[in-house]
Amino acid sequence: MVTLKEDHQLVERGPYRLVRHPIYTGILLMYVATAIVLGHLAGCIGVVIVFGSFWIKLIREERVMLNQFPDEYTAYRQRVKRLIPFVL
Repeated sequence: MVTLKEDHQLVERGPYRLVRHPIYTGILLMYVATAIVLGHLAGCIGVVIVFGSFWIKLIREERVMLNQFPDEYTAYRQRVKRLIPFVL
């Protein structure tokens, strides 16, 4: 479930300057690295599953952020990619 904290603010500094969902990016990098090191097909399948679940959740999070910060978040989305800097 996606919720907002009291006095929630839109943060655009630190890792949020590079991607809108830096925690998901870090976790995905960890899964990709583990799949590469272990070299198992199951690891690759796991990466796809985790990516899909994060994608669904970040879409929900972005809807909430658009409702809370309509102008600021729209501008932020135009400047900053979701998960991979300058790419996605």
